[in-house]
Amino acid sequence: MQYSMELLDKILRMMLRIRSFEECLVAPILDGEIRTPCHLYSGQEAIAVGLCTALSNDDYIFGNHRSHGHFLAKGGCLKSLAAEIFCRETGSSRGRGGSMHLIDPSVCMLGSAPIVAGTISLALGAALAASIRGDGRIAVSFFGDGATGEGVLYESLNFAALKKLPIIFACENNLYASHMPIRQCRVNKPIRRIAEAFGISTQEVDGNDVLGVYDASSKAVNSCREGSGPVFLEFITYRYRGHVGPDDNIQGLHTDIRPKEELERWLAKDPIMKFEHYLIENHFFKEFGIQSIKDQVHQEVEKAIIYAKNSPHPNPEALSNYVFA
Repeated sequence: MQYSMELLDKILRMMLRIRSFEECLVAPILDGEIRTPCHLYSGQEAIAVGLCTALSNDDYIFGNHRSHGHFLAKGGCLKSLAAEIFCRETGSSRGRGGSMHLIDPSVCMLGSAPIVAGTISLALGAALAASIRGDGRIAVSFFGDGATGEGVLYESLNFAALKKLPIIFACENNLYASHMPIRQCRVNKPIRRIAEAFGISTQEVDGNDVLGVYDASSKAVNSCREGSGPVFLEFITYRYRGHVGPDDNIQGLHTDIRPKEELERWLAKDPIMKFEHYLIENHFFKEFGIQSIKDQVHQEVEKAIIYAKNSPHPNPEALSNYVFA
C-alpha cells in the first residue's frame, strides 16, 4: 500500500503519545498518587493505532482492562484520560471509573471494563444495531488472549456469523493471561482457529508492525462494510510492563514472573522503534525530525498530567449521581 505523509505522521504521533503517556504514569503509580489499578499498554501501541486509524470517526470500539491505548487511538481526549486515571471530576467518567472504565461517546469509544470478555457482547450489540439501521458503521471488540477462556466470546462469534454482523474481533495475544503463559492454558495455540470453526474469516497479524496492522485492519473494515460478515484478527504482541502496574523484570521489579530473556527479545522488536526505522530508511523522516515530534508529544503529555493533578476530586455528596434514577 501507498502511505501519505499525513497518515505516517498521524500514526507516529499517536504511538508516541500512548507510550509517553503510559510511561509518565509509572512514577505516580509507584508513589501512590494514582490509586486506580492501571494495566499499562506499553509494547502494544501498534495494534490500537493501526486498527483505529483504519476506522471512520463513526465506527464503534469497545475495550477491556488495558485500554488507555484504545481510548487515545480512537481520538479520546488526553486530558480527560489523565484526569480519569487520577480520579478527578474532569475525567472521562467524572473520576468515578478510573483506568478500567473509559468512555468517550463523542469519538464512539463506548466503554471498557475489567471483567474479562465483558465488553465483547456489547460490541456485538452495537454491530447488530448498525446492521439493523443499515448505516454502514462497524464495531470493534478489543480483547486479550485470556478472554478466549470465556463462553461469551464463543456465543458472540456464533451470533455474529449467523447474522453476518459488521464486527471485527480484535484479539491482542500478548502471550499471557494475567500471569499465566498461553502455553500453559491452551492446547490450540493459534487463537484464530476458534473463529474458523464458525466460518468466520481470520488472519494472524504481527502486532508489532503498525503498517501491517493498518493494512490487515483496512481490509477487514472494507469486508465488514461490504456486508461480508465478521472478521477475527489475532495480533501477536507483548506487553513490556507487568499485568497490572509498572512492574517489569528489566528494572529489577520482580513481582512479574516472566523470564528476563523473553522480555529482552521482545524489547528488540519494539513497535515504535520498528516504525521509526521504516520512516528513516524510506526517507519519510530524519532522526532529528522524529526527535522533534517526540519532544512535542512529551510536552503535550506533561500538560495533560498537570491538568489532571490540578483538577478537583469528585464531591463526596455526589456519590450516588449517575447511579440511581
